[in-house]
Amino acid sequence: MSFPKGPLTRALLIVLVLACLGAVACWILDPDDSCASGVYKRDNECVGVTDGSFVFTPDLWQVSGRIKAENDNLGDKPVVTIALMIPMVSKSASERREFVEQVQGAYLAQWKANHDSNNKQPPIRLLLANPGSNYRQWRTVADQLVAAAADHKQNLRAVAGINISLPETEQAIRYLTEEKGVPVVAGPMTADDIMNTAAEPQRYPGLARIVPSNTDQANALAAYGAAIKSEESLVVEDIREGDNYLNTLRQAFEQLARDAPIAPETFRSPPDFNDESNLSNDFHRMVPDICVSPANTIYFAGRPVQLRQFLVELGDRTCTKHYTVITGSHASTLMVDEKFADKWGALKKGSGITVRYSALAHPDAWGERSTEATGGSKSSMKELNDLLRSGDNTTPDAIGPAQLIDGRTIVTYDAVTTAITGVRNETTDTVVVPSLRNVADSWLRLKGKSRVEGASGWICLDKYGNPYNKAVPIVHLDPTAKAAVFDGIAWPLGHAPDPNCSIAN
Repeated sequence: MSFPKGPLTRALLIVLVLACLGAVACWILDPDDSCASGVYKRDNECVGVTDGSFVFTPDLWQVSGRIKAENDNLGDKPVVTIALMIPMVSKSASERREFVEQVQGAYLAQWKANHDSNNKQPPIRLLLANPGSNYRQWRTVADQLVAAAADHKQNLRAVAGINISLPETEQAIRYLTEEKGVPVVAGPMTADDIMNTAAEPQRYPGLARIVPSNTDQANALAAYGAAIKSEESLVVEDIREGDNYLNTLRQAFEQLARDAPIAPETFRSPPDFNDESNLSNDFHRMVPDICVSPANTIYFAGRPVQLRQFLVELGDRTCTKHYTVITGSHASTLMVDEKFADKWGALKKGSGITVRYSALAHPDAWGERSTEATGGSKSSMKELNDLLRSGDNTTPDAIGPAQLIDGRTIVTYDAVTTAITGVRNETTDTVVVPSLRNVADSWLRLKGKSRVEGASGWICLDKYGNPYNKAVPIVHLDPTAKAAVFDGIAWPLGHAPDPNCSIAN
């Protein structure tokens, strides 16, 4: 086929070429980045918000399906939406296990609210919000949640579950609460510097926290280990900056070991705290100095990967004394860490190592054999256990393999339950859907007899939205059972709360 020659033909060809070039340029500048409705490709991850119809990773397909079915079952009823905002994609098998447990906990709270609450209103819709690895895409997701709060069909009234103490999570919480007025109920977030305080009571207006801070955990550990001699202790600490969990855990442990005979042993983890790096080499060189020191108690301020590396090196050197390694709540990850699966024997080598940490929740803390008079409820833990065993919607086969031992399912269940309680406390015959402000203000009344009877213990919020004298399960890692064994409950104030959960002035 040939084209007629002439200026008109040349002009048409030029226009056609420019149009094609423009199309290519547009594709390069604005490619189709959609993974699904409301979910977008960012940094090779699908991030965004879904009602369960999109599955962020195969590990979530069972529980995502149950959430989708539950949401669809609500039909056209006036609903209130709660969003679970946690990272939901990871290359690490242990992290994937953890976020599956958290989604399971959120779903169980939704199911109980809609099916086992004496028809309390309004019905609860649940969204899954994935902000990407380490919350790097938090702003994209936060803006979607703000839009859902303004949508009269969705009526989003709280964001729950935020689970890592990082600068990105601090920014997300500040943006949602301070700038957009969206209430937040944090999950297993423990840093002391992401909370309202007497000095800054409105730093995060509408933020509620349900687990003890790093300082509260350290105080509970100190009360439990009152016989530990500070002069026979040592701090091993990660000095990497930009990690709120590490920063505040370091400070808390340095205070506990203030009379230690030698200065803290330090290391610096990589920016991605799940990176193995070469820190095993550092710990290999560090351990001989620890062995000849007077210390028999080691306070370890670090993330789980580095804790695992340290324990293996401490065990391999077979020091002549028994060591107790005390650390923070993130140590629970070791129970699902596939790289620790064949390293539990390190705790038995030489004179042995006891790894003890402050758990955020444990099924035995308020189990059938609990002897605590106040501070928690056996019935609340039984309700959660029963949810895992009853009904087609909640059996482990329906939501994927489920267990409570590392506490993440329990804590997320309690976080979403707290959000639902706040919403329903503000619901009346004339107010079916409370305002964002009313929900945020409802945290002020979750205390005393109106406390949340959490499966992790009583949740009594002070006027800053922080849990008052929350129960801290103390556990140790059992290398034979390869699990966390419950030792007892300790309290930040050194004693249990009174029966009314009264908050001291």
